[in-house]
Amino acid sequence: MNTSVQSDAALADIKPWNSLSEELECTMVLEDSADVKSFCFQTSRPSWFRYAAGQFVTIEVEISGRKHTRCYTLSSSPSRPLYLSITVKAEPAGMVSNWLHNNLKVGDRIRAGSPAGIFSVHLHPAQKYLFLSGGVGITPLMSMTRWLFDLGRHTDVCFIQCARTPSDLLFRSELEAISARLPEFRVALVCERPNPYGAWTGYSSRINQLMLQLICSDYREREVFCCGPEPFMHAVRDFLRASGYDMARYHEESFISPVHDTSETHEHIQDVRIADARTANVRFAASNRQVECHEADTLLDVARSVGLHIPSACLLGVCGSCKVRKLEGQVHMVHNGGITDEEVTDGWVLACCSRPLASVVLDC
Repeated sequence: MNTSVQSDAALADIKPWNSLSEELECTMVLEDSADVKSFCFQTSRPSWFRYAAGQFVTIEVEISGRKHTRCYTLSSSPSRPLYLSITVKAEPAGMVSNWLHNNLKVGDRIRAGSPAGIFSVHLHPAQKYLFLSGGVGITPLMSMTRWLFDLGRHTDVCFIQCARTPSDLLFRSELEAISARLPEFRVALVCERPNPYGAWTGYSSRINQLMLQLICSDYREREVFCCGPEPFMHAVRDFLRASGYDMARYHEESFISPVHDTSETHEHIQDVRIADARTANVRFAASNRQVECHEADTLLDVARSVGLHIPSACLLGVCGSCKVRKLEGQVHMVHNGGITDEEVTDGWVLACCSRPLASVVLDC
């Protein structure tokens, strides 16, 4: 491929990419982290790409004689129309992602469908945005960030990137460089745990409502875009609802089923919706007491209503002092880091931020 012809040609003199007739040629492979790579593409003849920041493409590869298709969000920006890039994490059981990491090299060609999707700031213009990314879910948000920066306007953006460790943070240098030049663009880095070696001065925890309030106190005034693994997005939806955020201004992209148009959008039917009017029943096994309450009542309030004392302090799900063991039933708990996954698996809940669903039995 003659890259000089591609880069020197004026956009007015060349046609946009036609996915039906033109393959994509890999022109660059970039190492982003230990298990993440970015693949850059151009076409064999001079052409340019048009799409909305945040959209995805469906690529087709042949593995062991069989064709496989996968959707990958574009991490490049339409403001830089001479190439496309996808940023891919090699998942342990990911056939296509591992094939791309192990086989795709500069000069190789693949087929791809035209960009699609509705997860984009283009469809939701606002004065202020909050971007929340988990892991490689940063890709569409990075596309939107690059687009907003290239527009040359002072758009107010708070970008919170969440990862397992500092080594898993993606595009960190670029985000910090944009933040250094634009005071309206703020970046916060949140890691579940620090690296075994080396200092970490960012936030250490999973993102929660209390942390969000600390990082971006005006988040209720912002249009929210969220992308990451489903458990991550589920947690974000939970604490946004709990804070009274207007969920009509919340937008997300799913790794499993990207949305092509508005006809495919759906409510999160797996999410728990607390209803003030719905009743529940809580039994305290050790005290031999039982009471009917409402789903909106916390277990701590229910215990107090029957004269039981559960130690408590912060009432925000942070300190963990109100921890009690759940023997039966389900609760909806939206905490701020005061309990571990292992404790939850063992049946422990925080009484101050857990609400009963139907019938619950506690060991107290």
